[in-house]
Amino acid sequence: MSVSRLPLIQTADTLSGKLVHAILDNYAAHKHPKVRAWLARHPRWTFHFTLTSCSWANAVETFFASFTRRRLQRGVFHWLVDLQAAINRYLGEHNRKPKPFVWTADPDRIIENLNRGYQAMASNH
Repeated sequence: MSVSRLPLIQTADTLSGKLVHAILDNYAAHKHPKVRAWLARHPRWTFHFTLTSCSWANAVETFFASFTRRRLQRGVFHWLVDLQAAINRYLGEHNRKPKPFVWTADPDRIIENLNRGYQAMASNH
């Protein structure tokens, strides 16, 4: 998300007076001083960042991995318009048969694994 688009987040769909929690990856632009200043002026907004190397927790990362595997890998695109056409075809195919994302992981198990990892790292130092 570019800094210039931040004010566009606050739309009529976002109810006035409600707290808004946005989950983002650790992309540097999300922590830019202008973004932090915007957040300071909009206290009902809170950004939460996914863990580094935790792309499996971000559904859009799964979408892009599938897109890359199915359409871009081994693709030959002689012109930009060829690449754009391939992207548009994939999106059209994907949107004709959408499948909702269903989270199947057990959150308690994830936290248990994280804690075990933290303990292992602490014992190695």
